[in-house]
Amino acid sequence: MTAVRPEATPLSAPATSFPQGFTWGAATAAYQVEGAATEGGRTPSIWDTYSHTPGRVRNGDTGDIAADHYHRYRDDVALMKDLGLKAYRFSISWSRVQPTGRGPAVERGLDFYRRLIDELLEAGVTPVATLYHWDLPQELEDAGGWPHRDTAYRFAEYADIMARTLGDRIGVWTTLNEPWCSAFLGYGSGVHAPGRTDPAATLRAAHHLNLAHGQAIGALRAVLPASAQTSITLNLHQVRPLTDSADDAEAARRIDAVGNRVFTGPILDGAYPEDLLEDTAHIVDWGSLVHDGDLAEISRPIDVLGVNYYSPTVVSLATEGVGTTKNDGHGASEHSPWTGSDHVAFHLANDNLTAMNWAIDPSGLHTLLTDLSKSHPELPLMVTENGAAFDDYISPEGVVNDPQRIAYLHAHLDAVRRAIADGADVRGYFLWSLLDNFEWSYGYSKRFGTVYVDYSTQRRIPKASAHWYADVIRRNALPAVDGQNNG
Repeated sequence: MTAVRPEATPLSAPATSFPQGFTWGAATAAYQVEGAATEGGRTPSIWDTYSHTPGRVRNGDTGDIAADHYHRYRDDVALMKDLGLKAYRFSISWSRVQPTGRGPAVERGLDFYRRLIDELLEAGVTPVATLYHWDLPQELEDAGGWPHRDTAYRFAEYADIMARTLGDRIGVWTTLNEPWCSAFLGYGSGVHAPGRTDPAATLRAAHHLNLAHGQAIGALRAVLPASAQTSITLNLHQVRPLTDSADDAEAARRIDAVGNRVFTGPILDGAYPEDLLEDTAHIVDWGSLVHDGDLAEISRPIDVLGVNYYSPTVVSLATEGVGTTKNDGHGASEHSPWTGSDHVAFHLANDNLTAMNWAIDPSGLHTLLTDLSKSHPELPLMVTENGAAFDDYISPEGVVNDPQRIAYLHAHLDAVRRAIADGADVRGYFLWSLLDNFEWSYGYSKRFGTVYVDYSTQRRIPKASAHWYADVIRRNALPAVDGQNNG
């Protein structure tokens, strides 16, 4: 997968076609699929600790076994090949390859990723590596975690190890996946590991994640060949005011600041936005938090920006004396993840919901991509996660029909296609997720996969959506709707 601009679609091609060279992929995360929690020298991450803490995860589920990808990766890669995937976005378990978060790597841990990459390359599937998808080694959390500046330095050392070990066979490297979740859900609302609820720690974590990203980009660039690409993946909130009122516009501004611009500001523009600093000045001393040279480190150029999207964020200013509604989609907690903006209320965009109670609204993806393209026209984009959970089940005939997911994917892929037609430089799309897996604090109660996993046997059953997606990849176009022949 390379970040050269795909060729424009010929005018004679069907209107639903995608550009030549468009990357079609699927994604997973280490703790959600690998299992083998204590094998090969791996030590606990914060998600091991969190999931083993009673009351944290639904039904007491853990990622100890997950989808057993560690042992079944060859079968899973064969599934990818059968589906025609061009790329596989996976994350590396930091505590599998560097168990304490410090010092030399463990060869047994590295060997798993070497084998996985060999299998992918042999199958013609491009490996796309994410260095961090929320599973901080527990020893680093015990030393202070992301609110502690030293964690950023440890991450840069880890990035250097991985680049030196796998840089000859991985051409696309993502530093962090959704640092907003790591900081604001992990240290603010506590619904993600490590489960802390400290507003000041939340903002310190956000800054140190930004710093870790920038230092990792420097470490990667010092080792990788010039042809390699670097990236970060952000779950940018497509924020909308509930009404046209000035109060709701103010609510949207605040959530955009603490939900989006806390990362895009320093990473893409080299500065934290002034309104964010003002909104949160009573919580943290930004002057002492941000050291000289930090913003230059954080704003090192990247080659592509990963964009994750599931649902829009609709907000209003809460009426005094009335509790804020909790439809922010990020899990129930008495503590708000929206540090400095606890008084903002959240609403569903509509009543067409997934099993996560997330509103289905593909227009938000189109708006997000076109707005990013206008604000940063020089930066290529990738949709690195998009998908939906529904209540899937195996039929008496042994198949899994998921027409709701097919409709969801069709609508969102059409939104991507329209964004490209409107000038957005979108290079590819990664469906979330390849497999049903451990869905964080929801455990195994939610299924996002396009491949069904029977957790009692680990049997894989491609859902109807998997076959549909394979057809989209083969066509490089969306299939016909309502009898139209579009490719």
